Amino acid sequence: MMNFLAGLRKILICSDLDRTLIPNGFQEESAHARPVFRRLSEHANIYLTYVSGRDRKLILDAIEEFYLPLPDYAIGDVGTTLYRVINGDWQLSDDWSDEIGKDWQGLNWEALAEFFEDIDEIRLQEPEKQNRYKLSFYTDQNIDHRRLINDVRLVLAEKRVRANIIWSVDETGTTGLLDILPARANKLHAIQFLMRHEQFSEDRTVFAGDSGNDLDVLTSGLQAILVKNAMEDVRQEAVEALSAKHMMNCLYLPQGNFWGLNGNYAAGVIEGLAHFIPETVGLIAEAVEKTR
Repeated sequence: MMNFLAGLRKILICSDLDRTLIPNGFQEESAHARPVFRRLSEHANIYLTYVSGRDRKLILDAIEEFYLPLPDYAIGDVGTTLYRVINGDWQLSDDWSDEIGKDWQGLNWEALAEFFEDIDEIRLQEPEKQNRYKLSFYTDQNIDHRRLINDVRLVLAEKRVRANIIWSVDETGTTGLLDILPARANKLHAIQFLMRHEQFSEDRTVFAGDSGNDLDVLTSGLQAILVKNAMEDVRQEAVEALSAKHMMNCLYLPQGNFWGLNGNYAAGVIEGLAHFIPETVGLIAEAVEKTR
């Protein structure tokens, strides 16, 4: 490696997958973006973490389908699992499980599910879609979900369980989804836990995302990249939140035209990395040259 990279201190890149690194949106992807990103991730002092709502199997499916680099860490299942990946071996962090388990009074998803047997409007998802600290239900997409969430919250409060309750609709738009997670189980807390335990400093950590479920991290004060293909309402909300806190220096909005990359998806991650950690520019230039 070139001499100007010899002293590169370790860097943590945390990135969402869908529509951030994975080009499954309607905007155009730069042809060289993912190959350049793969080369960057091979550097000994760059540590890559995928931060996704996907479970381990679906993360692995994405890696294979889109030829993504194998990460050093993975935060999956909407922040309820944290893995260290060593030579292809995915090692689940018991420390993270213990950390978030406190919110559920030590109960697992099966024990928690028993509290909701009298609520006819929800039905358990398949066992493979649950994990120790993620309880997931199907519902009618047209249900009054605010009332449902309130009903669920009352049950949890009675049992002294602290939780995040997440309502969404599946990608086909035909089924409602209800996820119950420990209160501390989210992307931001998982990243902060990883930084603390693996000794990554804030000035050497960057996060990249694209959507509303990334906003907690994007507006947290961590160095964050909102890729160019992000929806305008997400961009506006992130800018307003950080402007109010006088922290816009923590958010980078890729413009494109960086080494021929357009700022969408992985191209935006690369551009943002160069902005926050300028000494990576030489590494990026080298990766661009080798992929052409």
